[in-house]
Amino acid sequence: MRKLFLLAAFAVSFLCQAGAQSDVFEVKSPDKKICFSLKSSPLFKLTYKVSIAGKDVIDWSQVGYTHSADNACDVASLMALSEETGPTLVVWKPLWGKRSEVKDVYNSRTFQISTASSPAGIFTMEVRVYNDGVAFRMKPVRAMKNEVSDLYEHTDFSFAGDYTAWYYNGERHNIGPEKLSDANGERLPIMIIKAADDLYMGLHEADLSAEGWPMRLRSESGSTKMSIIPEKSVLPPAVDDEFTGAWRVLMIGKTPGDLVDSHLIELLNPEPEGDFSWVRPGVYLWDWRIDGAVWEGYHYGMNYDSWTRMIDFAAEQGFQGLVLDANWYGPEFEKDSDPTKGDKARDVQRIIQYGKGKGVGVWLYLNDVAGTNYPIEETLAQYEEWGASGVKYGFMNGNPQEKNRKTQEITALCAKHHLMVDYHDYPVHPFGQMRTYPNAVTREYCKAQLDGRQIFQPKTFVTSVFVNMVAGPIDQNNGFLELHQGRTTRKDNNQEVPSTVTGEIARTLITWSGATVIPDIPEYYYKYPQLLEFLSAEKQPWQESITLAGEIGEYIVMARQNADGDWLIGAATNEDARTLSVPLSFLGKGKYTATVNSDAEDTHYRTNRETFKTEAPQKVNKKTVLELNLAPGGGACVLIRR
Repeated sequence: MRKLFLLAAFAVSFLCQAGAQSDVFEVKSPDKKICFSLKSSPLFKLTYKVSIAGKDVIDWSQVGYTHSADNACDVASLMALSEETGPTLVVWKPLWGKRSEVKDVYNSRTFQISTASSPAGIFTMEVRVYNDGVAFRMKPVRAMKNEVSDLYEHTDFSFAGDYTAWYYNGERHNIGPEKLSDANGERLPIMIIKAADDLYMGLHEADLSAEGWPMRLRSESGSTKMSIIPEKSVLPPAVDDEFTGAWRVLMIGKTPGDLVDSHLIELLNPEPEGDFSWVRPGVYLWDWRIDGAVWEGYHYGMNYDSWTRMIDFAAEQGFQGLVLDANWYGPEFEKDSDPTKGDKARDVQRIIQYGKGKGVGVWLYLNDVAGTNYPIEETLAQYEEWGASGVKYGFMNGNPQEKNRKTQEITALCAKHHLMVDYHDYPVHPFGQMRTYPNAVTREYCKAQLDGRQIFQPKTFVTSVFVNMVAGPIDQNNGFLELHQGRTTRKDNNQEVPSTVTGEIARTLITWSGATVIPDIPEYYYKYPQLLEFLSAEKQPWQESITLAGEIGEYIVMARQNADGDWLIGAATNEDARTLSVPLSFLGKGKYTATVNSDAEDTHYRTNRETFKTEAPQKVNKKTVLELNLAPGGGACVLIRR
C-alpha cells in the first residue's frame, strides 16, 4: 500500500488562498485579470483552472506525476509553503532578441503535495501568474526520489469551450484551423488557440531539462480536453541531484500578435552564465541554394571561388557571415566522411581566414552522422581553432528525449567553443533556450521555404509566423529573388518559389531569428537595389519589435527597430490581395522619411513575381497612416529613417 500511495498524482495550478480553512488557492496576475486556482477535489485529485476577467478558459483539470503511465493516484493534502509573492519585477536585457529590454513581472507561490503515506510531501509546485499568461512546474522532494525511480506526468488542459486551434506540424503546413472537438489523436506543440475575437492563447513548455521528454499532446474526438502524453522521466539516482519538470505555459493575449511579441517562454528560462558577447546576430548568406546559379557566364558552386564572392558581398552590405552547407567534408550521410579532415577542409580553413580579414564569419554544416561517429567535442574544438563562427547541425537521430539531450549537450559544447548553432531537420522544439544559451540563435522549427516549395504556399508563411514562431526563433530561409517563371538553374530543389520579390524581402524581417539566412546569389540582390537597401538595414540586435496587425493564415504586419534606430516594416499576405492601413503611432516625436516598396498593380505570386514599385520618399510622423497594397502572395517593405 505504501508504494501505491507513492504513485502520486500531482495537480497543479496558480494559487491565492481563498480562506484559512479552504482547500482552494488562487494566484492572480499583477493586474488582477488572470487567476490560476488550485484545489484537491473530493476524489483526492489535484486539479486547477484558469480564468480571465472572471471567465474560465480552462476548467478544472487534473495535473501531476505518477509511477504508472495509465492512471493517476490519490493526493491526501495540498499545502501552501509560502504566501503569494509579488509582483516580482526584473528587467531583462537580452544580448539579442525581439527588443533590448524586457520587463519580467509576475506573482508567484509554492505548494506542497502530500499523500497519506508521505505526509512530508511528494512534490513541490511553483506557480507564476503574469499579465500575459500563467506557468507552473513540479519538483519531487527527496522522500519521493528515494522511493520511486521513474515518473509519468498526468496533466490535462480542459478548455472551457470548443475553441479553434492551430498546431506545429513538422515539415508540413500547420494543422488548423481546427475545432478542439475535431482533434483526434496526437498533436504537437506549440498549440495556438482562438477562444474569441479578442482572446488568443498559446500552450507550450519552457526550461525543458536535458533529461526531459519534449511535450506531446493528445485529444479524443468530441472532447475539448488536451492531455500531455505520459512519458517516463527517470529520477536521478543520487538524492542530491535535481529533477524538475518543465514549465507548463499558457500564453494569453488579445490578438495573435500579442503572442508573437511575448517573451514569456524565454523569461521562464535561467539567465546565461559566462560571456556571450561573441554572438553575432544578423543576416547570413548561404551556399546551398547558390549551387548551380548562372550569371553572365559565371557558374556558382559550393567551392572556394564562389565563397569569396559571397564573402565580398557580405562585407560590402554589412551582413554577418556565410553558412557553408552539407558535403564540404564529404558525403554527409557516409560514416567515413571526417568532419575535420575530409574533402574541402583546407579550402574551408582558407575561406574562414578570408572572411576574418573582411569581418565576416563563416558557419560550418555538421551532419549527425559525423557528429555521432567522430568525437563531437574534438570536432567543435577544431572548428573553434579554425576560427569558425557557428555550426548548422542537421538530421539529428533518436527519439524525442534522446534528441533533446543531444541538442542541449551540443549547444553547451558550442558555447564552450564560441560557436553559434542552428538545428535543422525536425529539431526539438524551442523552449526559451536562447536566454540561457544566446548562441542557440535559431532552428528549423518549421518547413524551410526552399526545401518545401511543394507544400510551402503564401498561407504557410502567414500561419507559421503566428504559430511556430511563438515558440522561439525559426530559420525559414526566406529572401530568394530568382522568381521568374519556370525552374531555376539550382542543383537542389529548383522548383518555382510561390512569392513576390517584395514579399520575399518582407518575410526576412517578419521572421524572428538570430541568424536570418538568405539563399540567393549577390547579383539577384543587386538587381533590386531598393530591396537590397532594406535588407542591409536589418541590423541586429533589434531595439524593438511590434506586430502591428495580422490574422493567422491571412496576413501579418511587423515593425522592428534596428540597431541604428531606424524602423523597418514588413507586410505579407496569403493568396489574397489586400490593402492595409498601417498607423505609424509607434514612432517617436519628430519627422521621419519613409521609403515604401510594394507589389505593382500586375504582380502575382503565380504569374508575375518580379515586378514591384518604389514610391518617392515621403515625410511621415507618428500621426501618419500608410496604405500598403499587397498582391496575391505578396508583401511590402517600408524603411523609415530620421
